[in-house]
This record gives sequence, structure tokens and C-alpha cells, in this order.
Amino acid sequence: MAIINQATKELQVKIVYYGPALCGKTTNLVKVHENIQTAKEKGKLVSLATSSDRTLFFDFLPIEAVSIKGFKTKFQLYTVPGQVIYNTTRQLVLRGVDGIVFVADSQYEKMAENVESFANLEDNLRTLKLSLTEIPYVLQYNKRDLPNAAPVDYMEFLLNNREVQVPAFPGTAHQCEGVFETLNMMTRMLLHKFISESARKSA
Repeated sequence: MAIINQATKELQVKIVYYGPALCGKTTNLVKVHENIQTAKEKGKLVSLATSSDRTLFFDFLPIEAVSIKGFKTKFQLYTVPGQVIYNTTRQLVLRGVDGIVFVADSQYEKMAENVESFANLEDNLRTLKLSLTEIPYVLQYNKRDLPNAAPVDYMEFLLNNREVQVPAFPGTAHQCEGVFETLNMMTRMLLHKFISESARKSA
């Protein structure tokens, strides 16, 4: 649920990166943070570490921030811990989510984990009385540079075989390939949603 800050004239939008352990969620956030040029436009990259996993977050205000009714849009990016034992933390991070980037690991042997993690995402959203039919989301097929990467068509069949298909991007996050393409599509979808909602309320 986007938060409107009247004092700073900002619309705060929460994007959560979700996926199995070691799929590249953290790498995506680190690369986005590294490549946002001006320190003034981005918050500190904060890591909440457990013994074997971590949650990262930071916020940023795009230089070309689109104004909706005079409000600049600030994006807050979060990752969830990939390991199942931290499921309660995943639910906490998902609270108030506006958009989701599901990062899948392209390695053949990780397909079951991708499918399991996607099902877990849907379960956790249901617990929060939310649904992927209401929340914009995109898919990123990461680790495309590895020799054992499954074909994109196969991953589409496993993860995007739905009545309404969503945008999906191949990625090699550690080389920053596909990172901004994924994020840019996510932010565009969210802004489109908020502009449409704003227009409906005005009508």
C-alpha cells in the first residue's frame, strides 16, 4: 500500500524482490544501489543479517521522478530471505507491498525451488489477504550466463503459464544485465496503476 507523505510531497512505493535462496535477489539490489549515480537520490543500503541469510533494503528517488498530482515517487526496494526457515520474515517484508519482482534461478537443478518459492509467495500473500491478481509483478530469469541454464521457454512454462502473463526478463545480475530492465518495467507498471487509480478517483 503506497504511503503518501504530505510533508515531503512524496508517494512512497514498496517493491519486494522475492525468490529462492541464492537466486540473485541481493545482487539485483546491490547493482541498482551501485548504479544510482547521485548519493542525494538514494538511501543507505541496509542489511539485516541472520546467521545464514539476510534482508536488504534501501530507497531511492529517481532523478526523472514522475509526479502524480504534484507528488514525487520514492521507491523502496526490499529483498526477502530465501531460506524457508525465515518465512515469518518474508511475510513481514511483504506487508504493504505495491509491486513484486520474482527472481528465478535459471539453473535446471533449481527449477523445483523456483516453483516452490513462487507457490510460497502466493501462500504468504493469501495470509496477508493479498493476491497476485491485484499486485503488479514481473519475473526475472537470472543466471543466464551459466552453462546449465534452462531455456527461457521452459521457465516461462513453469512460472508464467497463466491466464494473464506478466513481463519476464533474462538476467545476469552480477554483470548488471537485465537488472534495470526488470526494475524499469516494475516502476512503469506501478506508476501506470497509480495514475489510473488517481484518474478514477478524480472522475
